[in-house]
Amino acid sequence: METIKAILKAGASSAMTLEEIILQEIDDWNLSNEKQWMQTGYKYYRNETDIKDRKRMTVGEGGGLQEETNLANNKLIHGFIRKLVDQKVGYLLSKPLSIQTDNEPYADLLNETFNKSFLRLLQNVGKETINKGRGWLHVYYDEDGQLSFKKIPSEEIIPLWKDAAHTILDAVIRAYDIEVYEGKTKKTITKVEFWDTKGVKRYVIDDGKLIPDVETGDSSHFSVIKGEEQQPLNWERVPFICFKYNNEEQPLVQLIKSLVDDYDNKKSDNSNNLEDLPNSTYVIKDYDGEDLGEFRRNLSIFRVIKVTSEGGVDTINLEIDTEAFKTHMEMNRKDIYEFGRGVDTQSEKFGNSPSGIALKFLYADLDMDANDMEMEFQASLEQLLWFIDQHIANTTTQDFSNEQVDFIFNRDIVINETDTITNAKNSVGIISDETIINNHPWVTDSQDELDRVKKQREEDLQQMQDYNGMGEGNENE
Repeated sequence: METIKAILKAGASSAMTLEEIILQEIDDWNLSNEKQWMQTGYKYYRNETDIKDRKRMTVGEGGGLQEETNLANNKLIHGFIRKLVDQKVGYLLSKPLSIQTDNEPYADLLNETFNKSFLRLLQNVGKETINKGRGWLHVYYDEDGQLSFKKIPSEEIIPLWKDAAHTILDAVIRAYDIEVYEGKTKKTITKVEFWDTKGVKRYVIDDGKLIPDVETGDSSHFSVIKGEEQQPLNWERVPFICFKYNNEEQPLVQLIKSLVDDYDNKKSDNSNNLEDLPNSTYVIKDYDGEDLGEFRRNLSIFRVIKVTSEGGVDTINLEIDTEAFKTHMEMNRKDIYEFGRGVDTQSEKFGNSPSGIALKFLYADLDMDANDMEMEFQASLEQLLWFIDQHIANTTTQDFSNEQVDFIFNRDIVINETDTITNAKNSVGIISDETIINNHPWVTDSQDELDRVKKQREEDLQQMQDYNGMGEGNENE
């Protein structure tokens, strides 16, 4: 997307105002495939797949299709998208971030920000990112003056990028609907916000036009209160952080939607066939009745069919190719997990307590997807860190912007505990105790465990010294 300066320049040459340009961007965004895929990803995560709207169609008079309500129309939904999204989020973001920096006071301040509440927020952003291709965090100050972060639905954000790589924001347009009451009538209105480094402009769409929002009005990013005066201030950057699922900003549903739809359709078709199968096809000879409806009524109610002397009824049973159906569904399920880069926990490979090496192969696709996602999240956290450093400098007059900070994602990796514990035991004396404790499967907090080990060793040493002292005393006596 063009930069805002280029857009305004083009708008000036065509006599377009900023409001007209914003409205055009909103119209283009609402019709874009990108927003449609975001909405599709959200629906599929909530198990609202396309099959819920499917109708059972048959050939009617004249060869045209028409809806048939007398036939079975089962709509079986399978939550592959939800499982894969939750699996990726749980694998990469279920454990707290490890923040490494050599400056201890700075580390303490960062740990106060990246607490459990932030971890929950990051998990929600992770779900949003996988479902919609990208997620957004808004940086703001709450009513108590605390630096805060809020997840904004991705379909509400129209980014105006400064560069083709989508790393630097020039401005952000946010368009969202709210419900209001006019008298006793409830209606939905669309509010629009335009964020850049100069502040925030707020509008309402009325009759297809942007008009200033008189209730909230334009403002700065935040304000600082000095005595009785309120000083408006703006960040040097647009206070929105983009988190990407991958470099292409492509949602998971776009990669495997056709496979999930086919699985739902084929499973539902098979269920329909099983339900309709008892109603076999009847071949009627010399039927002594008025119409076929009467024939089916007599058969279902009285279990009797009246025919003429030469008449008869034969049935043609419809056979279901069970093996072909089973093979197709197994292949389809395998493709969903392969191209969705997940782990099928129902795979027979999990049934024999696989070794650590085998588990690494089973988790290879998930690990590869987590690597891509982690790289994007690392870059986003660095951008978020800039706002945190500015906040610390403004509130404590301490400048930590030149300090090196590493964000370590602690993955929830499935391991063979027996192999891992054996390897840890065999590594004693070869590598440090801290490294061994960090990789032990029973340890959740390595620093806390190191403190416990140190305390236990001191107690053991004290007991040994006390015992040796008593022994010397007894010996002297």
